Amino acid sequence: MGEHNHDENCGCGHDHMYDLITLTLDDGTEMDCIVLDIFTVDEKEYIALQPVSEEEDSVFLYRFIQEDEDDEPQLINIEDDDEFEAVADAFEEIIDSLEFDEMIDDIIDDKDEDE
Repeated sequence: MGEHNHDENCGCGHDHMYDLITLTLDDGTEMDCIVLDIFTVDEKEYIALQPVSEEEDSVFLYRFIQEDEDDEPQLINIEDDDEFEAVADAFEEIIDSLEFDEMIDDIIDDKDEDE
């Protein structure tokens, strides 16, 4: 991936079909992730992220709080096993209903065209 992070506000003129979030990991490194979905479980919002890196084939699930005092979204680790299981089940249902594999292929194709 090039040095330019494409998103809907980057101003590069490309049509972007996805949003990106940059995670800062515990070791201080950064990882760009595609926002797959923001969804609600038991009146709380959660976010599903997939790393852009071709080495990673994972989906990360976090509790999502829209804004903090700096108007930045907050991602909170899901510590409770029952909560995580409920969120993972809800996300699997979303995947099933949206034929998720086709959506990811479209995102990857669009990303490859933009590079």
